[in-house]
Amino acid sequence: MGLFDPLTFPGGTCARNRVALAPLTNLQSHLDGSLSEAELRWLLRRAEGGFGMVTTCASHVALDGQGWPGELGIFSDTLLPGLRTLGRGLAERGALGVVQLFHGGARAPSKVTGQQPWSASAFSENSPGFEIPRPATEEDLQRVIGQFRDAALRAREAGFHGVEIHGAHGYLLSQFLSSTMNLREDRWGGPLENRARLLREVTQAIRKATPPPFLVGVRISPEDFGYAKGLDLDESLQLADWLCADGIDFLHLSLWDAANPTKKRPQSHPIPLFREVCGTAVRILAAGSLWSREDAEATLARGADMVALGRAAILNPEWPREATQPGWLPRRPPLTPEEFHQREVSPRFVDYLRRWRGFVA
Repeated sequence: MGLFDPLTFPGGTCARNRVALAPLTNLQSHLDGSLSEAELRWLLRRAEGGFGMVTTCASHVALDGQGWPGELGIFSDTLLPGLRTLGRGLAERGALGVVQLFHGGARAPSKVTGQQPWSASAFSENSPGFEIPRPATEEDLQRVIGQFRDAALRAREAGFHGVEIHGAHGYLLSQFLSSTMNLREDRWGGPLENRARLLREVTQAIRKATPPPFLVGVRISPEDFGYAKGLDLDESLQLADWLCADGIDFLHLSLWDAANPTKKRPQSHPIPLFREVCGTAVRILAAGSLWSREDAEATLARGADMVALGRAAILNPEWPREATQPGWLPRRPPLTPEEFHQREVSPRFVDYLRRWRGFVA
């Protein structure tokens, strides 16, 4: 199994190689959620560069789930023209196009949505501008399950090969998984079986509505990091087992640094642990500070089937093609704004990248 060998998913869909573009926030879409030319060029350039899978940024499935201005939307049929252009363009360039389906929950601020954010429970965080969310009603939960399902149907109609359900990074589905953010005492809270219910029902609804070969994947944070809190490694392994039973094609592990062992078991690396749970059929994607071909191959050697590149893909749009050349080394930061623009990274995206220290010259 090599980095540039094809990868076949359980339903028969095949990627030309084992290198994916990770879903990356970029603020490039229009304020109404429709696809912009800048977003289109950014993604098509990576497909032209040889990525086997190209995943969109987090795309909100509901107006009350939007996390930031300039976020790509998939909440309405009115957005289908742009989505079709993107889905068709990725397929024409040989990449598997995947939409990441997203709801911000407590991280969908009222200044963006015009509504009080909602989540599993009312909880507080010591962070600037954080709004205490209202606890979800049963109506909220049934509605959002349907909104995730309908978004997946739109993605299929628009010509994408699949969807990735965003269950990581402390957004809505991760908030329900959290033992510190989800304080409910009904069937949606308490033991893991209940805290995992929302993610599982979303997954099951999408799988039922979009049978194979359409891809259904889930991205998770295996342990606490950043906004993802209240997560336990062993609970995440149990969750992975359930999601595999629910019919997912791939599990995407957001590791932040794919070379590191787990926090809970410093003698163990997360990828082999999840491989043991998932077996050989469900594909495992891994992301986290992967820059070089050596980084990627080491991740596959640990048991991943595919690597997802974030920052390396921003700076190196032809990474999969160039990495086949002996001795090639990827460009690393900083880059000037003009160098970013040459890589189809728009001025708005460049401004966002300034949040990463030392990334923009």
